[in-house]
Amino acid sequence: MSNIQDKVVIITGASSGIGEATAKELSSKGAKLVLAARREERLQKLQHDIQSHGGQAIYKVTDVTSVEQMEELASYTLKKFGKIDVLINNAGLMPNSFLYKRRVDDWNQMVDVNIKGVLYGIAAVLPSMRERKSGHIINLSSVAGHVVGAGSAVYAGTKFAVRAISEGLRKEEADNNIRSTIISPGMVKSELPESITDMEFKPVVEKMYERAIEAESIARAIAFAIEQPSNVAINEMLIRPTSQER
Repeated sequence: MSNIQDKVVIITGASSGIGEATAKELSSKGAKLVLAARREERLQKLQHDIQSHGGQAIYKVTDVTSVEQMEELASYTLKKFGKIDVLINNAGLMPNSFLYKRRVDDWNQMVDVNIKGVLYGIAAVLPSMRERKSGHIINLSSVAGHVVGAGSAVYAGTKFAVRAISEGLRKEEADNNIRSTIISPGMVKSELPESITDMEFKPVVEKMYERAIEAESIARAIAFAIEQPSNVAINEMLIRPTSQER
């Protein structure tokens, strides 16, 4: 039996890409899933797919930029399943552009989703995890959280922040048996490039993403981190396409 069996797992950004792939991977190992995203039709389809294969999944339409909605997501999970074993903070945006273009709305959106969304998720689940002295919070950073590229200054800033927050969480909650994991993907087939609003920059990124790896590769890494014994913490993984140099 997998150590993931019967664990209650919340996944934000579950409607596509890494979130969707992770939901299917964890369901195959017996997890009880709570799917969160803004697009209800996508959530309904994913729930149906999981249930049709014998898995357990519920969903709640959630905007991670709302602290109230994230609190409601945690409360909903506790009401339905009685516990929260794992939170996967996966929701993210990457509308990259050069700073001189002053795309302030894009900057604000990245800060709201990529940083505040992670913090709101942590705040929502920590009370119940601390009470149970058990839990696991997995935050999706990026290779951009390790290396800054031209055009990705703000996105990289948000992903560096995710790594800092995750490391602080690890140190603060180690005595409460709450594990912290940072997953830093390189180029992965997902909708991230679609969030780019700079039409000059977008083709450059799309060309780079021609060598992107499948989202299932990241899903397997997430499952690996979760299925370790509770006294083992996989704190950080950086996963690139073999051909990605930086």
